[in-house]
Amino acid sequence: MSRIHEALRRAEQERPPLESPRLPDMLVVAEPPSTPTEALPHVTAERLGQSAFTAWEPDPRTMLFFSSDEQVHGREEFRMLHARLLQMRERQPVKRILVTSALPKEGKSFVAANLAQACVQKTGNRVLLIDADLRAPSLHGAFGAHSTPGLSDYLLGGVDEVAVLQRGAMEGLFFLPAGRTVGNASEVVNNGRWPSLLARLEALFDWIIVDAPTAVSFPDASELAKFCDGVLMVVRSQTASSDAAHKARLEFPEEQLLGFVLNGSAADSTS
Repeated sequence: MSRIHEALRRAEQERPPLESPRLPDMLVVAEPPSTPTEALPHVTAERLGQSAFTAWEPDPRTMLFFSSDEQVHGREEFRMLHARLLQMRERQPVKRILVTSALPKEGKSFVAANLAQACVQKTGNRVLLIDADLRAPSLHGAFGAHSTPGLSDYLLGGVDEVAVLQRGAMEGLFFLPAGRTVGNASEVVNNGRWPSLLARLEALFDWIIVDAPTAVSFPDASELAKFCDGVLMVVRSQTASSDAAHKARLEFPEEQLLGFVLNGSAADSTS
């Protein structure tokens, strides 16, 4: 046995060393990025210009800034809301703003859409409005825009961020619709691509306004808000439940709540 072992040892020593397999010259092997956005280039202004131009047909009853009449009721209130956000921006980062409400039919989509329009009134501003309510999307109807491709299509990995953006006749305003209907909205929202989308687009916009689902019934709003700078809570005058508003408030950290928007009052106000 000893002679057999010695022969095997000698043969092993005389064997030429194995060469490492040679990779093709153009193949680069690297560790996977720790976040979805690492090693990915941000979207450029040139690529943003490739987003689809759509002849929107906005509802003049709810899309206040598309009218040529400067006296449309409600415009001034949204300008004031924009001004207050600018004041907040002097003290803290405020760019990605999530708009929600405790319960349906309180006007959160109306507020989100018109706030976006008010923000873009400042010359040179570029604003992105995102319909992130995958359960009950409505903004595409208010704008008279296509509903797909949109957010759900991006989150599911079917398209890139430029393919889901729309722009219309209002200079500087971009719209990202909700996309195709999904039956598992919470899972789609939490699949990791939402923060990637914001990180890749935020450098190109002065404001990003997110219309989120209602806060009490579903967890989507609080999950979406984790990657936003602040939350505006919409409350409808004379119909809001104080208990529901309190429950909705508890869904978000104290420091993230920017304020409440009172909708439907004789003189709409914010606080």
